[in-house]
Amino acid sequence: MNENDISYIVRGAIYDVYNGLGPGLFESVYVAALEWELINQGLLVNREVPVPVHYKAVKLDLGFRIDLLVENKVIIEVKSVGNLADVHHKQILTYLKITEKKLGILVNFNVARINDGIFRKVNGL
Repeated sequence: MNENDISYIVRGAIYDVYNGLGPGLFESVYVAALEWELINQGLLVNREVPVPVHYKAVKLDLGFRIDLLVENKVIIEVKSVGNLADVHHKQILTYLKITEKKLGILVNFNVARINDGIFRKVNGL
């Protein structure tokens, strides 16, 4: 399964979670619900995956974590905020670069229309 196939399934799961829970809950609720949806669709999902950061050949012990990693290919970064900031978009792009993954999805569940809260981010696709 390639990144585009995974992305299609992820988008459907995001809609299911949004329609089931609505906006305004904590990020952790959406992460858990989205993980459940994706696992139930037969995908391999890892939650809170550590992101290693190396600086000048030294591994820095930091607390960066990917919300969800699907099929070891697609990063999902979940937010539940009034407005996404530029830093949220940069965060997932940096995760893609550091992990050498090609596709990420940034989703903000705290929106009136979920279409307005889903952003596809690419790294060399």
